[in-house]
Amino acid sequence: MSGLHVLLVEDDDVIREATQLTLERDGFTVTVAADGLAGLAAYREHRPDVALLDIMLPGLNGVSLCRQIREEGPTPVIMMSARADPIDVVLGLEAGADDYVTKPFDSTVLVARIRAVVRRMVRAGREVEDTVLRFGDLEIHKNGLEVRLDGELVELTPTELRLLLCFAESPGNVLTRDVLLEQVWDYQWGGDSRVVDVHVQRLRVKIGQDRIETVRGFGYKLRG
Repeated sequence: MSGLHVLLVEDDDVIREATQLTLERDGFTVTVAADGLAGLAAYREHRPDVALLDIMLPGLNGVSLCRQIREEGPTPVIMMSARADPIDVVLGLEAGADDYVTKPFDSTVLVARIRAVVRRMVRAGREVEDTVLRFGDLEIHKNGLEVRLDGELVELTPTELRLLLCFAESPGNVLTRDVLLEQVWDYQWGGDSRVVDVHVQRLRVKIGQDRIETVRGFGYKLRG
């Protein structure tokens, strides 16, 4: 996956320059910005493959920037936070981010996260099987990558769509958070279950709160 274009928005000069060098060594093209407004302008100009955003940004904070990017297109977003504060993490994910990393981060982990989030989007774009999955008034069109609820189109992010497809392909089966992290987020190592929990909550808002059931102590399942 060399040649991917990453937008890096980070106000700390040292972190921004070090991260840029790391990504460029791994073959990425990197556009940088030092504040949220400059980051939004750069996003609109370059339409990168991935946006890597710090949460605490001057001008326009990372959460607001993520929300704006999500309104304008499907570009995968990874948030960066200097703290493992659950509030920071949840705010970023609720704004539409696909994943997050906590600073200081290992460069190999960051590169792996970037490649994983792009792989997920590429696989979604290659889905050609002519199949419609139906669960009551919920329809999932796998070939067109569309979801409709009572005939109305439901707007999902690529990650939300992959999560729903994962549930839909195993209806009634309990999927653990570890299984979902592996199948949806491509994590081959342990990950933070908050990523799963927040995306499940976002998905519930869009397709119905009762559609995905929590099985306490195990995980989640889609009601048939």
